[in-house]
Amino acid sequence: MGAQLRQLRRKIKSVKSTAKITRAQELIATSRIAKAQERVAASKPYAEQITTALSALVSHRSGVDHPLLREQPEDKRSAIVIITSDRGFCGGYNANVIREAEALAARLREQGREPVPYVVGTKGITWYKFRDRETGGNWSGFSDRPDFASAERIGRRVVEDFLKSDAEGGVGEIHVVYTEFVSMLTQETHVSRLLPLQVEDTKEDSGHALPTYDFEPSAADTLDLLLPNYIESRIFHMLLQGAASEHAARRRAMKSATDNANELIGLYSRQANQARQAEITQEISEIVGGASALADAGAGSE
Repeated sequence: MGAQLRQLRRKIKSVKSTAKITRAQELIATSRIAKAQERVAASKPYAEQITTALSALVSHRSGVDHPLLREQPEDKRSAIVIITSDRGFCGGYNANVIREAEALAARLREQGREPVPYVVGTKGITWYKFRDRETGGNWSGFSDRPDFASAERIGRRVVEDFLKSDAEGGVGEIHVVYTEFVSMLTQETHVSRLLPLQVEDTKEDSGHALPTYDFEPSAADTLDLLLPNYIESRIFHMLLQGAASEHAARRRAMKSATDNANELIGLYSRQANQARQAEITQEISEIVGGASALADAGAGSE
């Protein structure tokens, strides 16, 4: 009985240590969510304005043409930019993104296209390396706090590959799989086609008239500068959404782990108390039995 009690006490000590770690991770993730949400909100005005400017340019300039707006049916390779995390302890965050990316790849194969993964985040990179799958590019080290320079590197790479033909190792279209932060309890995995751009030729945008611009030296030169910035800003916004979702998923996972650890501590504590009570009861029974045996022996000798 004493061995069982010692084993239960060791388990309680071990689970308490784990609970301290998960509780600390929960508090860290909670403190970072607010900052991540602030960064998402701060990036939103620029993303909206550059989208409005691009839509206005295409809307008011009939016959506008640019390589990033052009469909490429002759190119059969499709890039999938997969945004995952660098660290674990975030529940099903990475699994959901990779599952959605694999479903997208299956749909592209059905359409006769060859999917090429471009992976962001150590977890996604490790997943593809473990399965010996080649990637068109990978980036890591900034998933929990992305900066615009990282989004710029990704954007430039995908634009360069989009402008190449299949024979040159390029791609004909680019999709992004990322997680959008909806609330502390809800994060949704989304698939968005990044290139070629799909800009509607319309005079109205959400009930408001699109502004008109005078371009100098020309609208074509403006597109050359505006479109890459638009791509990079969209990628940056998706990275920020992914970072906020990662922290929210980690907080939820760590809270669940802490709650489970506390429940396990309660279970082991009850089992330890029962073992201790059984041990005490057995010792008392042995003492009573020994006393009775001595009494009987004394009575028999008389």
